[in-house]
Amino acid sequence: DHATPAIMAAHSWHQVPFLLHSKLTKGQGVPTFDEKACALGAIGSIPATSVMVLGLSHAGKMTKFGP
Repeated sequence: DHATPAIMAAHSWHQVPFLLHSKLTKGQGVPTFDEKACALGAIGSIPATSVMVLGLSHAGKMTKFGP
């Protein structure tokens, strides 16, 4: 997704909340799904380029590599 602040009336660089749920994740006890609560979660702030790899990994779709 992307931020679209009303005052700008256009897409912006602002962060958006991100939630990942899988059998491999642990609950964080965050009571709401918004910018402030998501910033307190385990993922914190990550670049958008990391989201697909993180999602595929938690879905069990990545192959293991290395020792």
